Amino acid sequence: MSPHVSFFSTCLADTVFPNIGIQSVKLLEELGCRVSFNPKQTCCGQPLANSGFHKKARASMENLTTALLADGSEYVVAPSGSCVLQVKEYPKFFQDNAHWKRQAEELAARIWEITDFIVTVLGVTDVGATLPGKAVYHPSCHLTRLLGIKEQPLALLANIKDLELVDIKGQDKCCGFGGAFAVKLGPLSGAMVIEKVDNIKAAGVDYLIGADGGCLMNMKGRIDREKLNIKVLHVVEALMAGKEEGTR
Repeated sequence: MSPHVSFFSTCLADTVFPNIGIQSVKLLEELGCRVSFNPKQTCCGQPLANSGFHKKARASMENLTTALLADGSEYVVAPSGSCVLQVKEYPKFFQDNAHWKRQAEELAARIWEITDFIVTVLGVTDVGATLPGKAVYHPSCHLTRLLGIKEQPLALLANIKDLELVDIKGQDKCCGFGGAFAVKLGPLSGAMVIEKVDNIKAAGVDYLIGADGGCLMNMKGRIDREKLNIKVLHVVEALMAGKEEGTR
């Protein structure tokens, strides 16, 4: 029986990088999943929560929890470690409300970051993609440090035909985005992304690939301002390469 997945698109995929959401759904369906999408879903509440507005954030959390649990899917999958981490932390925001705590715990147990879901749940590491060229993979902070998802994206990327993954200096360093961090500490954030992009540029790669839209948006902004010939891709876009037109 096909796994039933409720797809959580995330704000950045919905508003800035729609191709991430489109390619994620196509990839999941290609791998045999039955995918549903509830249009009532909104933000996970992370910007408010990280800024200290926990009570206001709870309204977004309640809405998203209701939307993602509504179809009774076995799994909830999202193309962002940052948003998945936030949802997994929902229970701590509802310690004073037994109903919402139970709902939050149920959602937290069901949600998966997409590369982790493909490798760990579906048992797939080769999706049949082809992408000629050299690429650097950016291991985003929430994905690697807090969710512990390190090898899964690399296992998938390693099996893309004609793609050479290269290491760079400071590869595991933060890109400087950090959501509110980039706003509150702009000069420091700017210095961090300059260093990151300088190291990417020095590697002479064709692609920058990552698994979090926020990090990719930040680094793409710097790459575009420097007019570098480096294409920025979410990992799902790389995994759909060579199958159809659609990678940006």
